[in-house]
Amino acid sequence: MADAPARPGRLVPLLTGLTIAGQIGYPLVHGSARDRLTVAVVLLFAAASLAHAANSRGVGTAVGLFAVTAVPGFVAEVLGVHTGVPFGGYTYAHTLGAQLWGVPLVIALAWTMFAWPAALVARRLVRTYPARVVVGAWALAAWDLFLDPQMVAAGHWRWRFPDPHLPGVDAVPLTNYLGWLLVAGVVSAGVQAVLGTRDPAAGQPSDRWPYVLFVWTWLSSALALGAFLHLGAAAAWGFAGMGLVAVPFVRSLVVAR
Repeated sequence: MADAPARPGRLVPLLTGLTIAGQIGYPLVHGSARDRLTVAVVLLFAAASLAHAANSRGVGTAVGLFAVTAVPGFVAEVLGVHTGVPFGGYTYAHTLGAQLWGVPLVIALAWTMFAWPAALVARRLVRTYPARVVVGAWALAAWDLFLDPQMVAAGHWRWRFPDPHLPGVDAVPLTNYLGWLLVAGVVSAGVQAVLGTRDPAAGQPSDRWPYVLFVWTWLSSALALGAFLHLGAAAAWGFAGMGLVAVPFVRSLVVAR
């Protein structure tokens, strides 16, 4: 995108801090308060990603990010609810706000919120477009190893046929993770195309906030699911799955110091 980046400001770190604060508060609240906090965290995280895209690479990049993440993500969810493709058969409860065609609108932004840090991490780790698409897709899809068990346990959606499933995670079918990997590949390809092959901002200090959100999500999700939400198996699967990207990423940061 050709738009000039905006001048650095305080919005991105503020939104990042609020996102982290909301995630910390999640295990501490219950019932409808937890439902509202879930929606708030998605909105804050997505806002942080979009604001960072605009701030570091221009408003056009932020618009492109939204288009290639929220739109295909929401379409895939609508197809999933009505046909069972590509995730398997599932239905949403009425706990995440307004719905369109049986899917909460906030779900579209859930794809946006994490696709951006996943894409930037991929760009730091590998150099070619295909490699960045693959690494970004895995990072995004592996996050769902945490997300789906947590949200099913919270009652936000349920699966009609949760078998076969990962050992210890009996409420989420394997088809869901395969579907996530497929859609994440489409989304990742779109984000990398929006960023382009030449990205002078890549790896610069301005990317530290998405990096923080990526590593924080990896570590805090494992802690929350394992220690507070009684989802130990999901915590282990998510820690290992995301760790395939997070560990070399953290190592790259340490080596660069």
